[in-house]
Amino acid sequence: MSNKESKNKPWGGRFTESTDAFVEEFTASVGFDQRMYAQDIAGSQAHARMLARINILSADECDAIVSALDEIKQEIEAGDFEWRVDLEDVHMNIESRLVEKIGEPGKKLHTGRSRNDQVATDIRLYMRAQCDLIDQELLRFQTAILAVAEREAATLMPGFTHLQVAQVITVGHHMMAWYEMLTRDRSRLQDCRARLNTLPLGSAALAGTPFPLDRDYVADQLGFDAVSRNSLDAVSDRDFAIEFCSFASILLMHMSRMSEELVLWASQQFEFIELPDSFCTGSSIMPQKKNPDVPELVRGKSGRVFGHLMSMLTLMKSQVLAYNKDNQEDKEPLFDTIDTVLGCLRVYADMVPHVQFNHEQLTMAVTKGYATATDLADYLVSKGVAFRDAHEVVGRAVRIAIDAGKELAQLDLAQYQSLSTAISDDVYAVLEAQGSASSKNVTGGTSPQQVKQQIQAARAALKSTSV
Repeated sequence: MSNKESKNKPWGGRFTESTDAFVEEFTASVGFDQRMYAQDIAGSQAHARMLARINILSADECDAIVSALDEIKQEIEAGDFEWRVDLEDVHMNIESRLVEKIGEPGKKLHTGRSRNDQVATDIRLYMRAQCDLIDQELLRFQTAILAVAEREAATLMPGFTHLQVAQVITVGHHMMAWYEMLTRDRSRLQDCRARLNTLPLGSAALAGTPFPLDRDYVADQLGFDAVSRNSLDAVSDRDFAIEFCSFASILLMHMSRMSEELVLWASQQFEFIELPDSFCTGSSIMPQKKNPDVPELVRGKSGRVFGHLMSMLTLMKSQVLAYNKDNQEDKEPLFDTIDTVLGCLRVYADMVPHVQFNHEQLTMAVTKGYATATDLADYLVSKGVAFRDAHEVVGRAVRIAIDAGKELAQLDLAQYQSLSTAISDDVYAVLEAQGSASSKNVTGGTSPQQVKQQIQAARAALKSTSV
């Protein structure tokens, strides 16, 4: 570019050739980083106020900058702002418009900062707000789960290991298992938010700045808990974004497990639940179909989020300190992860309260598969039989029942007593599904009494953590 043309670029002074047209488009980030406009403006306003505090800007210059930035924000939100690829990113687009509006004072705003610490600040501000939105959706999803758990606290269903019938549990207990997964997810999200809430602004390009910046003032203005302690690390660190993608991957892994269960339970082979019509679709060729598209799609989106985590790790793995252009590639996977997580949580928080459990089918299901076999072994132990001997006795009882095409409760007392003299007619009480579930009245157990206590404790915990 000519010297005159070079002035159109904030860094153009040392260049003698114009940027290749394709390279200009290839290296620009404004197409996706413009979503951080509000954070960029908030950071610039805080920076301007701080520059006025240390007498680099006059009070009038500061007021002009802050007011003009408010006007630019209004232009953007009204759709009247022209985003220019030749200005590369959200920062230079806003700064260029600021200079257009107020002239020389706008050129002073960048004193003591670089786009390196500016973008690091914008991302943290943006992520902080998104973490809060996600936390609210997690809270809403957990609340929905608690409503279902309470409604179905005493509803019996088979519990599975290896997808084989294992023991009798309650639907409420199963829902509370989902709740516990999300509790850990919320904890991870809150940890991530706490760690990202450190201000990088004032680190400049990588080495800090000779100007006497009041970084603590800026941190206070923007709601950061602390300022970064090392400028090299501050401008190049993306641990917080990787940590967020890790949280998101674990959350989507949990939601994928939930999705798989919903898909199975809604199938004709299980018929445990009926998904609401408004969250399902039909087939273009098979008129009888009701497809569980929402849980299937959430299950599929887990792979998308896992891929973004690997992308972020790979992006950072070989970068020398400090900032490198590679870091521009952090935003698209990060933003897509945020959007995906919010979408999945929203649709599940809306759908789950309307899932209907088929009580008749569930009652039939718990009478199959010898779900009370472990209860029979526990019964023998209570009669003084060593557990390993009891296990053997019950195994033989199951074999007899299989050969006879019966369930354990259908074997007669003589058959049981031929296996162990410790068995008496009170054995049938433990072979009933309801008695089996109710007997698990230990902390964390599946009995309706325990489930209700778990729900009560969960509601109290949610109330204490929702602000």
